[in-house]
Amino acid sequence: MIGLASYLIFFFTIGFILSIAVLGLNLQWGHTGLFNGGVAAFFGAGAYGIILLGGPLQPGQLIGLNLPYPLALAGSVLLAGLLAWIVGAITTKLRHDYLAIATFGVAVAVESFTRNAESITGGAMGLRGFERPFEAAINNPFLFNLFYLVFVLVVLVAVFMMLNKIVASPFGRLLRAIREDETAARSLGKSPARIRRQAFIFGSMIIGLSGALYATFYAFISPQDILPILTFQIWAMLIVGGSGNNRGAVLGALVVWAGWVGSGWALTKFAPVDWQLYVGTIQYILIGLIIVLALLLRPKGLLPEKLIISQSGDPETSQ
Repeated sequence: MIGLASYLIFFFTIGFILSIAVLGLNLQWGHTGLFNGGVAAFFGAGAYGIILLGGPLQPGQLIGLNLPYPLALAGSVLLAGLLAWIVGAITTKLRHDYLAIATFGVAVAVESFTRNAESITGGAMGLRGFERPFEAAINNPFLFNLFYLVFVLVVLVAVFMMLNKIVASPFGRLLRAIREDETAARSLGKSPARIRRQAFIFGSMIIGLSGALYATFYAFISPQDILPILTFQIWAMLIVGGSGNNRGAVLGALVVWAGWVGSGWALTKFAPVDWQLYVGTIQYILIGLIIVLALLLRPKGLLPEKLIISQSGDPETSQ
């Protein structure tokens, strides 16, 4: 019984962490129309940032500030925002495919940096030794994981409610106006490039927050955790759940995460021994199939975006 409870705590903790990343991507793509192909880069910025800022200085490492956890968490989110500001200044003037290719290149560059900058990131061996908050005080792995699940859920709810308020605000309507018709928005005196950059930075900071929570849970991060497949996983979650709908983003994250871990369990349990050597590769293929099938069968996702007309006659998004 304890084993099942522990696994469910693990499942929902990672599922909720990934849900936060999908919400950040939903702000960028679902509400603004920004095709961010570099999700893994901003996730990695938050993950590495939390350990570099909050972890102790390790032998052979240049950075280990050992800051209190709240400061380290805030710093990691700001680090993801700084990276997004730099990338956004260069790429948010691009459109669609060009933006996707450029941001995907950023993700590859960040992954290559973490793999080779051993004195900062630990190289291929990654960074470990991070002391998780309240772990020593609780002094019980099961209770700590339960506590951390509740903490992640509180963060998810806070992010969800904040984004709902943003989407329902005049700024949210401006984002959708730029998504639907940038020329019309410009004719009203708005600056689409500036607004897109703001949405890109804020969404990337939310993705960075997700990465920081992920690295906190494992107390470890390595380049293997920010491979390009992470970007496709998070995109699959948004496509399956419903672009432009925050509830759909969370639902899609949990559904695809369940499919990911369920397929891994089924392959290791029932597949021939020869196939088990390729479990990871088969799961990557499954992610591609999920995206294709979702686009064919439910192109708007399980919970698609719904526009309702307010009493003033203006369209509003139902979340």
